[in-house]
Amino acid sequence: MIRPVNLEDADAIASIYNHFIENTTISFEENPVTEADIKQRITRVLNANLPWLVHESDGVLNGYAYATQWKDRSAYRFTAESTVYVAHDAAKTGIGSALYQELISQLREQSFRSIIAVIALPNEGSIRLHEKFGFVKSGEFKEIGYKFDRWINVASWQLIIGD
Repeated sequence: MIRPVNLEDADAIASIYNHFIENTTISFEENPVTEADIKQRITRVLNANLPWLVHESDGVLNGYAYATQWKDRSAYRFTAESTVYVAHDAAKTGIGSALYQELISQLREQSFRSIIAVIALPNEGSIRLHEKFGFVKSGEFKEIGYKFDRWINVASWQLIIGD
């Protein structure tokens, strides 16, 4: 079941996200986040009238997706940045696709024109997910993140959803 996030989801979201912080270079955060951190982030997204969705099965939250404004300047108001995370033990189950389908639908309804996804490389699973929905690679920055004693490239993928 996909539903809008609520603040009570913050602990489960932190747990999902912390796995990626602590074990991968997918996130450039280096310190685990707290429930309070996630509550602040949820509040910021919802106050901007942007979607934050969660996927729940049998009462267990196992994925989430949300959008933020791409940049602060007013001319960027029709471009969102998307984020999706699925619990590491629920990967490759279709949860990410289900979340993304709904997120894209909601952004389209809000008259967004473009969605940007920023992906730390390598991350073949995320690239496949984005390309499945029609995102195309639009650029790559070399060695701009440093985590786990190595330099990491970051690339952007873009999806045009408006007319």
